[in-house]
Amino acid sequence: MQGFHFTRFDPSENGKTKFDQLLDLFMQLLTYTSGDVSESMQWMNELDKKYQLTDGEYGMGDFIDDLKQKGYLTEDNEKGEIKITPKTEQGIRKSSLEEIFGKLKKSKQGDHQSFKPGQGDEINPETRQYRFGDMIEQIDFTESIRNAQINHGIDSFRMQEDDLSIRETDFKAQTSTVLMIDISHSMILYGEDRITPAKKVAMALSELIKTRYPKDTLDIVVFGNDAWPIEVKDLPYLQVGPYHTNTVAGLELAMDILRRRKNPNKQIFMITDGKPTCLKIGKRYYKNSFGLDRKVVNRCMNLAAQCKKLKIPITTFMIATDPYLQKFVQEFTEMNHGKAFFAGLDNLGAFIFRDFESGKRKTVF
Repeated sequence: MQGFHFTRFDPSENGKTKFDQLLDLFMQLLTYTSGDVSESMQWMNELDKKYQLTDGEYGMGDFIDDLKQKGYLTEDNEKGEIKITPKTEQGIRKSSLEEIFGKLKKSKQGDHQSFKPGQGDEINPETRQYRFGDMIEQIDFTESIRNAQINHGIDSFRMQEDDLSIRETDFKAQTSTVLMIDISHSMILYGEDRITPAKKVAMALSELIKTRYPKDTLDIVVFGNDAWPIEVKDLPYLQVGPYHTNTVAGLELAMDILRRRKNPNKQIFMITDGKPTCLKIGKRYYKNSFGLDRKVVNRCMNLAAQCKKLKIPITTFMIATDPYLQKFVQEFTEMNHGKAFFAGLDNLGAFIFRDFESGKRKTVF
């Protein structure tokens, strides 16, 4: 006889199925294990033993089967490997976005609304009379010729200053952002995992821009001994290497990327936990991990000044509490006229979100 099976109500489940509950945990573990499915499932089994995540009706084997059927996992029979799919990569980004930003109330703050006319790229349907200082590119010649015909007649056609009409363009507060992530070895030193919060922030920010600000751009640069760009889809697999901190290489690459972007507003976010310790001079690496090396620091300061001239503010999120490192960041920030936050791992995402959203409420001409 088929009927209903009743269980004790658990308010923490929020009406989610057993699969959805396990999926949330699985997504979190994939971030910590850099996309390693085997290691994540080992952790799932250990947690299941300790906290009874599954029951007699739905086991971990059922969960794995559902992951495959629903398109979260793909199996390579020749190599005997199980990998995550693009659907899972997107799921991790959404999970990070919900975790970091989900508790914030919905508001209109950050929308691309600017009611100031200017030299933008969106044509305003309204026209006005020419004023001294207006640029030739702003003249609406069709409307101006029409005014000249009305004012002077076709037989004695001539065009005067009073005939000129200006069609303004509305400024659109679109932004190009480069997020720099430090992947030097210090990001996992002293038993503190600093790379995972950085990855979560990057994934959440990319998902936010993709869904809410589709005309914005986000580029991600990682820097160790060298610097190189990575795709958003590569973020779950990002790992720390045996690297020093070549902040100069990261800044140079970020500036090069932003030079090619057409959006009027440009900015750099940099997540780091240590001092710059490395330069690449020709084919040789210049390294010094003891204190602040003036040769390295001076290059960083020069780039901060260059970014200021290019109107590219740098916001540094420093995951460190050493006074001399904080002093360096303050000097670097003053040179750029940017901003600096000395953030803990638990509030890194909130800091970056608030700064990104507050920038959306500013119009930069």
